[in-house]
Amino acid sequence: MLRLWRNARLALCDAGMRVIERGAILTRDSEIVWVGEESETPIPQGAAGSADPSPAEVVDLGGAWVTPGLIDCHTHLVFTGSRADEYAERLRGISYAQIARRGGGILATMRAVRAASEQQLIDASAPRLKALLAEGVTTVEVKSGYGLTLADERKMLRAARALQTQFPVTIRTTLLAAHTVPPEFQGRPDDYIDTIAREWLPALHAEQLIDSVDVFCDTIGFSVRQSERLFLAARELGLPVKMHAEQLSRVGGTQLATRHHALSCDHLEQATAEDAQALAQHGCVAVLLPIAFYCMGDTHKPPIGALRAAGCHIAVATDCNPGSAPGASLLLAMSMATRLFGLTAREALAGVTRNAARALGVQAERGELAAGKAADFVAWDVGTVDELGYWVGFNPRRMVVQSGEIAR
Repeated sequence: MLRLWRNARLALCDAGMRVIERGAILTRDSEIVWVGEESETPIPQGAAGSADPSPAEVVDLGGAWVTPGLIDCHTHLVFTGSRADEYAERLRGISYAQIARRGGGILATMRAVRAASEQQLIDASAPRLKALLAEGVTTVEVKSGYGLTLADERKMLRAARALQTQFPVTIRTTLLAAHTVPPEFQGRPDDYIDTIAREWLPALHAEQLIDSVDVFCDTIGFSVRQSERLFLAARELGLPVKMHAEQLSRVGGTQLATRHHALSCDHLEQATAEDAQALAQHGCVAVLLPIAFYCMGDTHKPPIGALRAAGCHIAVATDCNPGSAPGASLLLAMSMATRLFGLTAREALAGVTRNAARALGVQAERGELAAGKAADFVAWDVGTVDELGYWVGFNPRRMVVQSGEIAR
């Protein structure tokens, strides 16, 4: 099926963030086969004598701005339960680390996830996924990390895979079993890392449940040495790695992650100019999570100037989770990234398209409007694409095309 999507203003989200004021997109089934000026559209002609000289179905986009489908490259979307009580405590001045050390935080959600069935996890997570999809998100990364046993991590990953079969979305799954030390391994973090590396990782990889491996490297997470053991195990299986790095303190995670050619380092509130140079040198994406920054009441911003000066690829994501970032709006994350972190509107847009695709290792097929890419794009009721990081509490999405079909 050939479709011509015409009468559009295109934000290509390519390396130059170019726009085409009167553009068109030609798709064949689930792939973009051509993008450019509408006047230059290479529509193939039908057979001689055909009543329809063109085999392409034409869709008039009415002059709407069109971007690639948005990509949320860092979420903990699959969970159940709430930690609103902890949010209230943080409002009273109790820190995230204090709550975690007394058995709250990740362990509180762990207890809720362990008590839930796979179907209950799917049902609880579906409304959050629907909220993202309603805003033009077409690709979502989903991390495990709230089960912290092999069976419960598997349950989370299976729930994420199931969501992809039930909704028009591409989901990339990440094993984050190294999120915190579970009660069964209390006081034995090295044994826990060894168990993940030697047993859980190979088993879940064999079941095709993992697209990448993540670790929370911080003072209340895992050390650089422990993180490296997990990265080496992932490399043996050919799995890419990512890292929660330099969020609460700078322990050197970014330097380790870049040496191991990680796809991304995420958070980075405590990162330095030296870390920015390492990220740029190794092509590792800096993923900013402004909703977490806001909800944690943080005041130490990521080194945006250093990241920009070094030429880093900067992405933006929701970090959707029940503890530090209870939000399921990528448009809000874009707005917060501009106001709280000082990104430009175009940097924020690149951060949820081309750079977010790099953070997931899918830049060959997603994140830009270009021939050969997946036919995932969004038409917006806006006067300029700068409005995508401007509105708060208003969704200007007109149409979402997923794999060449109108999904919403």
